[in-house]
Amino acid sequence: MSEQMIAMNEMADFFGILYPYIIDDEVTDIDYNGCEVWLTDSSNGRQVCEGIALDDGFVEQFTQRVANGVSKPFNKQNPILEAETGSLRITIVHESVALTGRCICIRKSLPYIRLSYQRMLAEGYCNEDVLELLLNCVANHMNIVVIGEPGAGKTELCKFLSGYIPDDERVITIEDTPEWHYRSLHPAHDCLELRINPQMDYSQAIRTCLRLNPKWIMLSETRSGEVVHLIESFSTGVRGITTLHASDVRKIPDRMLNMAGSERDAARFENDIYSFVDVGILVRRRQMEDAFGNRVVRRYIDQVCFFTRENGQNQVKIVVDGGDVVIPPSVGRRGTYYETRAAAVG
Repeated sequence: MSEQMIAMNEMADFFGILYPYIIDDEVTDIDYNGCEVWLTDSSNGRQVCEGIALDDGFVEQFTQRVANGVSKPFNKQNPILEAETGSLRITIVHESVALTGRCICIRKSLPYIRLSYQRMLAEGYCNEDVLELLLNCVANHMNIVVIGEPGAGKTELCKFLSGYIPDDERVITIEDTPEWHYRSLHPAHDCLELRINPQMDYSQAIRTCLRLNPKWIMLSETRSGEVVHLIESFSTGVRGITTLHASDVRKIPDRMLNMAGSERDAARFENDIYSFVDVGILVRRRQMEDAFGNRVVRRYIDQVCFFTRENGQNQVKIVVDGGDVVIPPSVGRRGTYYETRAAAVG
């Protein structure tokens, strides 16, 4: 289903009562659970949408519009309907398997970067020493893994950091659902965008990348055995940024080992992780009160670490903990790769 197809049907008519939230850039998710509509905003706050009710007629019409747009059936035998545009991901689940009634989830991924240098400082996302440290890591071509729970903002941080990659360094993005929007965000950069489909999985995409002269590989999420090919690509000198689900930067090597599976030589692969993954970053979210006493959700960088393998020893050096730098602040200024690593790992 393309945005052009929706345009032909007119956006307002296509989305009906949901249209105001579709065009509201602060709304990131629209979820209908069969009873109420819930909205998630850009700060990851969630609230029920008062004064709006989706009747059975609208739900049925909307479902048919989506099904027609992607030419897919939707019934008891085909209870999951999925469709995408360049900025929307729509999932509808049939009432035969959704006991609360037919549910609709619309996830928005817009082609702009919500984070900025000044906004991150102003909103307490991180302090300047931490921010300069991260930009230093990009400037010095370090391999970066961003972790956190779903909705913590891992992709947003990756999108921000990728903006500091020089425009003449080829970036290849790999994703199954459009989220990076790298070409739209950086039209002057040398970029290729690869899309996962039934004919090309993540592992094949990573192998293909190595034939396309990349300087950077940006993998939307590392989920499974493709981690082996990712680490192998890092070993060739290609740099990369990716995300995965973990709750502590020290768990990144174990998480990657588990994804690699039992067919790998665990000890050797662990050594490769410490050798070729440079930086781990943990993004968290927390509830707090704003100046008006309203409950809001704020994202922040909790941990940053460096991974090293020197003299046969694998080490994790925590350089940011609880949001604070625990190494000399001078390391946060953009120096050379060796200055950064040397000061961080001591």
